[in-house]
Amino acid sequence: MSQHAVNGSCLCKNVTYSIDGNLGVFQYCHCSRCRKFTGSAFAANLLVSPADFRWLSGESLVGRFEHEDARHFATSFCKQCGSSLPWLAKSGKAVVVPAGTLDGDPGIRPFQNIFFGSRAGWYADPGSMPVYDALPSKDP
Repeated sequence: MSQHAVNGSCLCKNVTYSIDGNLGVFQYCHCSRCRKFTGSAFAANLLVSPADFRWLSGESLVGRFEHEDARHFATSFCKQCGSSLPWLAKSGKAVVVPAGTLDGDPGIRPFQNIFFGSRAGWYADPGSMPVYDALPSKDP
């Protein structure tokens, strides 16, 4: 666990936030709701205490969607650019922070995959694929 301040923002930078304290849990979630919200194979999320989280700017631009059948899941997004944003779990016990919205390295790494049994049928382990530092050329 890491104990330092880290900031984050949406794509248009109109919404900003700060986490000051314990960065808590960092995990990948493969549930169908997280896949739908992120448009990806999984969500990379940090779970932090609400006491350690605060909006710095643009809070009025934060939209929220609560799935009526979910006990904990909700989503937040920037009304300006559509970026995912941190959201308070329905229980009120944690703020779920999409790691892609962090402006820097949080100093901790994901340590578990949750809901892996319901991962996308097309999921492939990223470590098993070629790696490029930029867009690969079209040349064979």
